[in-house]
Amino acid sequence: MFKKDITSGAKSKVKSSAQRAIRSKVLESYPKLEPYIEDILPKKEQLDLVKLPDRVSLYTLHGTPLFFQHMDDAILPHLTLVHKYPHAFNRLRIDRGAIRFVLSGATLMAPGLTSPGGRIPDASLSAEDKEVYGEQDLEPGSAVVIEAEGKDTACMVGVLKMGTKEMKEVKKGQACEAGHYLGDGLWALKLD
Repeated sequence: MFKKDITSGAKSKVKSSAQRAIRSKVLESYPKLEPYIEDILPKKEQLDLVKLPDRVSLYTLHGTPLFFQHMDDAILPHLTLVHKYPHAFNRLRIDRGAIRFVLSGATLMAPGLTSPGGRIPDASLSAEDKEVYGEQDLEPGSAVVIEAEGKDTACMVGVLKMGTKEMKEVKKGQACEAGHYLGDGLWALKLD
């Protein structure tokens, strides 16, 4: 979505009623963020809306990007927020071979997640991996954070095109659409 450098458009203040709606939508989409919601979206602070190309809205607080949304699609977290609260999102892990493709903006393919270095929610995972990646299968359309094998921080935020149960069975095809990844236009965007 943000393969090229982008420039921010008009910046406006979000009305308090819209801010409450955004807050409830965030909590509905990411229930694990509830203990931190006052730090992320404080009720008494002013949230800003930055218009980006291709009808993308970026929500910021004091110049820090928090969430973005393409038209009426799912509201997705910015990687800076993911790096601060990594355990609050559904996480998947890609193997080393898929890293360069993800960081070039390619759609994530199922083999990158189902190979030995990849991780998706599964009951057969080790106790440590179950704690991180979970046991419950994720449905298509779920927002996910993609981590890379051997790395400490997430490298991509996207939306699943295929459920994790189907990935385990088929082991091929498009798994996740890149929404935002390290080094893309949204990551490099200067918010002054």
